Amino acid sequence: MNPVKPDHVLILPGWQNSGPDHWQSRWEALHGFRRVDQHDWMRPRRGDWIARLEDVILGGTGGDGSVVLVAHSLGCLLAAAWAQVSRSTARVRGALLVAPGDAEREELRGVLPSWSPIVRERLPFPAILVGSRNDPYCSVGRAEGLAGDWGARFVDLGERGHINAESGLGDWPEGLALLHELTTPQKEH
Repeated sequence: MNPVKPDHVLILPGWQNSGPDHWQSRWEALHGFRRVDQHDWMRPRRGDWIARLEDVILGGTGGDGSVVLVAHSLGCLLAAAWAQVSRSTARVRGALLVAPGDAEREELRGVLPSWSPIVRERLPFPAILVGSRNDPYCSVGRAEGLAGDWGARFVDLGERGHINAESGLGDWPEGLALLHELTTPQKEH
């Protein structure tokens, strides 16, 4: 398995996109990863976001066509929803899922109506889910449950809020190390 090229790493921001100080934006600028731009960041519709991700995966990877997904918040739910309906999942080598938003929570259900229920089927590719003990949008127990349902390894980041710009992660080298785990072939012992 060849290393993943930077432009094959797809950044999947959540609701309202990721601002310039968010680790996703910093990774995009520092490493040349590609953001999947959605048509409407403020009123996200699950079907539209799935179609956009499918278009990007089918249209712009070249070579062997493999990609790695780097999702935050609603982007995590997008990865799971896309994987449930796409015929292109074999192109995904792995997914780093960070701070999934819980769209089934009462306060989020009204603003994200098309995202409930959350797709909870096992992902057909390796995944690591990073959660926080004090995420205001998803309890740590709920994040662990999603990791289990999706077949992802759970990483507890401690008390880091929504693991976004306000979390003080900067370029977040620990997250980049987790991404490296997903993209580096494992040696047999």
